Amino acid sequence: MSKAFDSIKQGLQEAIAHARGNEGGVRVHRPRTVDVKAVRAKVGMTQEQFAARFGFSTATLRHWERGDRTPRGPALVLLNVIERNPVAVMDALA
Repeated sequence: MSKAFDSIKQGLQEAIAHARGNEGGVRVHRPRTVDVKAVRAKVGMTQEQFAARFGFSTATLRHWERGDRTPRGPALVLLNVIERNPVAVMDALA
């Protein structure tokens, strides 16, 4: 078989392993969902302040709070950390 086919096959196998949460014996962490509005209320910021402080667009934050969209990937991880220790995140970003 060709190198291109082998490369595609390997990529697909890795994607399947990732989707199943099994990447060569490594556990894939799936962050829990976050109530974005509650997190923002906990830190006592307006939507504009929260978005600017933590690097989100205000429009994206509004979509999350309304439930039109859900945060995923690195944004979800960051929101989980903000929920648990907002001061540490603010200090790290200062």
